[in-house]
Amino acid sequence: MANGGFCKIVLLAAVLALPTSAIAQSTGAVKVGKYTNLPLPRFVSLKAQKVNMRVGPGKEYAVAWRYEKAGMPLEIIQEFDNWRRVRDVAGDTGWIHKSLLSGSRAGITTPWQTGNGEGVGLYDEPAGEATRLAFLKPGVIGKLPECDGIWCRMEVQTPNGRTLRGFVSQADLWGAYPDEQFD
Repeated sequence: MANGGFCKIVLLAAVLALPTSAIAQSTGAVKVGKYTNLPLPRFVSLKAQKVNMRVGPGKEYAVAWRYEKAGMPLEIIQEFDNWRRVRDVAGDTGWIHKSLLSGSRAGITTPWQTGNGEGVGLYDEPAGEATRLAFLKPGVIGKLPECDGIWCRMEVQTPNGRTLRGFVSQADLWGAYPDEQFD
């Protein structure tokens, strides 16, 4: 798909992802999952390399989508028994068994928010005037060990197996809510 189509899909996902968390933050009410008592919505990542997303919460339901990228961030929006309804960066929703999900946080770069067309900057310190280590292209997935509400520490694997570590503006990632802090 051309970059224009990708951006439209991802922008839609960003718009779809905001209202639930914004409502919870504005009302002070935190919705929790019936089966885990953990907050809803919340971000997780794929544990396995190949994961089927189903149209319903059970193996008897048809496979709607197959993910082939361990570490990909997903947002849990609902729980039913051992199944989690998730939303991906493109806004697609479906059900995945909890054993295929990890509480480890990951993020995907979302450069349509920067407007610079160059990608997302990876910096050596959490500051825009810090030394830029790299530009990350749209759709780069990396681990998020921590976020402070403005910056996230991110670890990205390069195609040659090298690990880049640095800081990315939290506003340029999908995988952490605005102002969310964690470590």
